[in-house]
Amino acid sequence: MKLYLRLAWRNIWRHRRRTTIIVLAMGLGLALMIFYDGLVAGFDQAIYGNAIHILGGNIQVHGSGYRESASQTPLIPLPDDQIVLDAARADPHVLTATRRINTAGLATSREGAFAVGITGIEPETEVQVNLVAKHVIQGRYLQSTDPDFVFIGKGLADAMAIGVGDRITLLGRAMHDQMRRRTMTVVGIYNLGMPEIEKRTIYITLGEAQSLYGLDGKSTEVAIFLKQLGEEDIVVRNLIPQLPGLEIDTWRSYFPELQQALGTKGAVMSVFSVIILMIAGIGVLNLLLMAVYERQREIGVLASLGMRPSQISLLFVLEGMMAGLVGIFAGIALGLLINGALRKVGLDYSQFTNVASYMALINSRIYPSWGVDKLFLRSGTVVIISTLAAFYPAYEASRREPADTLHTV
Repeated sequence: MKLYLRLAWRNIWRHRRRTTIIVLAMGLGLALMIFYDGLVAGFDQAIYGNAIHILGGNIQVHGSGYRESASQTPLIPLPDDQIVLDAARADPHVLTATRRINTAGLATSREGAFAVGITGIEPETEVQVNLVAKHVIQGRYLQSTDPDFVFIGKGLADAMAIGVGDRITLLGRAMHDQMRRRTMTVVGIYNLGMPEIEKRTIYITLGEAQSLYGLDGKSTEVAIFLKQLGEEDIVVRNLIPQLPGLEIDTWRSYFPELQQALGTKGAVMSVFSVIILMIAGIGVLNLLLMAVYERQREIGVLASLGMRPSQISLLFVLEGMMAGLVGIFAGIALGLLINGALRKVGLDYSQFTNVASYMALINSRIYPSWGVDKLFLRSGTVVIISTLAAFYPAYEASRREPADTLHTV
């Protein structure tokens, strides 16, 4: 086998210019995929990561029995939320963890009644992670000492025809399914550029929610925010032994539509990448097929010296495989070089934030990752395609008659 490898390596560099072009084609294809994987990861973090932060965190911890009636947002207090906070914040993957109270209710103004989710939060903790705190357009963000104040989205404010300083009536479900009503003042309005999301949630302070809904000193949820999207399973595995009896779920459980969107995007990219490499594989096919016709006398000599057709075929297959391997090294080097540079400077997408509603979640710049999560899969695809492309030329070489090829000029 060592002899075949040496011959194959020598043969692919006989025509350096032609081989270089093919290697660059495959390397560029792989580099583009690495770049795209890194860019998509940056988009996922900017769009889906921010969406998850708005919708309630990467991981949520609830009391036992919450899953069974999650659609009704039951008020099941955590036995000791401080233990949950300490366990979560000790994990190196966690950015922060915060207590919440979530319930369903109605917000009423002169324009009518609107179904909303009422969320009691710790403002000083949430300001680090929740985008609503960073997009205040009127008034101000909540403070933990605020009394009967609410913080709402522009979409809801427009629908209810209210502004900062106006009062609305908030009706929410308390413990034991009792309904509690309170008139509260709008202290601030945020604008994410996504009216449908802005209409869903009204924020009040955790202390106000505890008082209003009969949860003195308790919370119904601990929302955990991670530094990077995709590390949820690691953190959940770490928390389960420390928090027996509690229900720990990731955003995938409560927002399956986001998971479906990520899966669909990944599948489309996989198909697209295979098409790119198949085009480059045609170059390998062309390279080796031309080599068959150019090296007929050599093939005849090899056959005359006793090399069997299967051994001649193996030689050409190894040439295709080696071309793919060289392309892999070139592609990895180029892809990492591109992503390494962009990780520092980022890509400015501020001019596209109004193209679609979800683009409003981008904080002007996208910072790609290294794009190596699927590197083995991408590299394996390059080798497989380059090897498969060599099979037909190998077959053509193996079926040559030595007597005919030795007389070829």
